[in-house]
Amino acid sequence: MASLPSAHPATPFARARHGRRHRPTSHPLPAWFHEPESEHDPRVRPRLKFRTIWISDVHLGTRGCNAELLSDFLKSVECEKLYLVGDIIDGWRLKRGWYWPPAHNDVVRRILKMAKTGTHVIYVPGNHDEAFRDYAGLHFGDVALQHEAVHVTADGRTLLVVHGDVFDGIVLYARWLAFLGDRAYELLLKANVIFNRVRRRFGLPYWSLSAYLKKRVKNAVEYVCRFEEAVAHAAAERNVDGVVCGHIHSAEIRQFGDITYYNDGDWVESCTALVEHADGHMEIIDWADRRRKTSLAEEPVLAKTQ
Repeated sequence: MASLPSAHPATPFARARHGRRHRPTSHPLPAWFHEPESEHDPRVRPRLKFRTIWISDVHLGTRGCNAELLSDFLKSVECEKLYLVGDIIDGWRLKRGWYWPPAHNDVVRRILKMAKTGTHVIYVPGNHDEAFRDYAGLHFGDVALQHEAVHVTADGRTLLVVHGDVFDGIVLYARWLAFLGDRAYELLLKANVIFNRVRRRFGLPYWSLSAYLKKRVKNAVEYVCRFEEAVAHAAAERNVDGVVCGHIHSAEIRQFGDITYYNDGDWVESCTALVEHADGHMEIIDWADRRRKTSLAEEPVLAKTQ
């Protein structure tokens, strides 16, 4: 049987160590960091594996943010690189009043955990989180802040990664109008929240009323087309093969001459992400639609077990 340690340390080093309070060399990791990660753990479903993921326009700090769906997505994927392409935190809204439910903390925790466990996380701030642009070039919690980035795909293509607000004439030349439009858009998103709350009571899945209305407004469609053309033109001037952006909440993959335009969408309406597979193939993942299909597929199984 092993003997108990002596109450009086035998060596001078031990006496000196016990004579003063021990100070840990590093801060202990919070409890949420130790949540189950292994695919062999029954609490964790198998993850989708990608080389790269782009998400933007999360708008944490607003009621329109679908933080629960985003947390579900981030817990369901693995990737080598994660690009946060702006408007992750809505500083414009938080300046007018604090709104930060636990679900928004879950998103931040998940991103930090991914960064800590090997995912290279690059944060390219947008106009709603423009305060972070002052810290470009620095790292916060293993997250690198950059004004823009250039990504090289597995098949050798170079992609410019920007939020996109610099190509938005309204934001650039009429800032007061952008804020006015932001308030109107916020009202539309509030209506979207109420609409989906009613749908949940009837057992219906998430569906974006605001995205549906936007796609049917002629001026909004024309604005999106002009924006896409401007971004693609700027990418051509930078001698890259394509561009990835966000900002307009409209997920899209389009070809403009030699330039491939990618928009990763948002997490207040469409709940989409852009992903790169191991071979360089790019795809838009509609997570809300995927979860709807998963729920429908599981319904017969649940019925049989009841």
